[in-house]
Amino acid sequence: MELELRHLRTLRAIAEAGSLTRAATALGLAQPALSAQLRRIERALGGELFERGRHGVRPTALGELVLERTRIVLPAVTELQQEAVRFARTRAGRGTERLLRLGGTHGPLLGALVDLMAAAGPDTRVTTHASWSERELAALLSEGRLDFAVTGTCGSAAPPDTEHLVWQEFAVDPVFVMLPDAHPLAHAPEVELAKLADEEWTCVPGDGCFGDCFTAACARAGFAPRRMYETDIASCVHLVQVGRAVGLCRATFPATPGITTRPLAGTPLLWRHLLGWHPATQRADTAATVLAQARTAHADAAARSDSYADWLARGENPAEALP
Repeated sequence: MELELRHLRTLRAIAEAGSLTRAATALGLAQPALSAQLRRIERALGGELFERGRHGVRPTALGELVLERTRIVLPAVTELQQEAVRFARTRAGRGTERLLRLGGTHGPLLGALVDLMAAAGPDTRVTTHASWSERELAALLSEGRLDFAVTGTCGSAAPPDTEHLVWQEFAVDPVFVMLPDAHPLAHAPEVELAKLADEEWTCVPGDGCFGDCFTAACARAGFAPRRMYETDIASCVHLVQVGRAVGLCRATFPATPGITTRPLAGTPLLWRHLLGWHPATQRADTAATVLAQARTAHADAAARSDSYADWLARGENPAEALP
């Protein structure tokens, strides 16, 4: 039998599970089938790779050697596949019509950037991919399935996959609160977080640290949030409009009937807007152009928000609050 990559993945799964039974479940195989496959692999490699015992399996000396090589080979093959996909997609896009694939988390900036890029390049076809997951967008950039991604992080938190991707900050916003127009605090110039202690909350989901930062800000204000509804932006808007919850939003959130946005006193939460790309697939001048357009999109969105304009007119500067 000739050794294949799938056999190395099987050995890794057995080692990680520490049990043939658990490994078979993870691989979607029956245990007898996995045991038979392991015996064939061991014959091909010339000896036992795992010691069987009452409490599971553990690698033999030969098994440790093979697993050590597996830890090198499998990531290298994965990286090779990703680089090949990126290269093929980059070459495929070099026709008369340029394809620009933009990704972004839910919010007004992705649409604004699409509009600006489409207007600036009549020969450019722009496609989009929206996701609540910053990590998913980073993975799509790494795999060559997106050219640029507009996302962000809470405060000074690091963006995903900084080892392979370039992330450039293009704006910093305070986090505002969405209130129904009839809320008693809707006409205040700013809202103290402590005065919202009895409210239920809503915001869009994410896989960064924003939820933890919000909980920490509430704790500093002397309370724990009662309930958080994590849902899509349309549902968040509805929950606020009907008075079920108050919402967390970026300061650039567009004017919406039935909703008033207000800054939180003391700026307890910040959002850094980031543009990401893979340096192996994007030219420096292209990245500079998209970054400039992202800054323009943010400035336009900020100018359309009366509450944000009022906040800025008072001399506030969100970047100063970053550590």
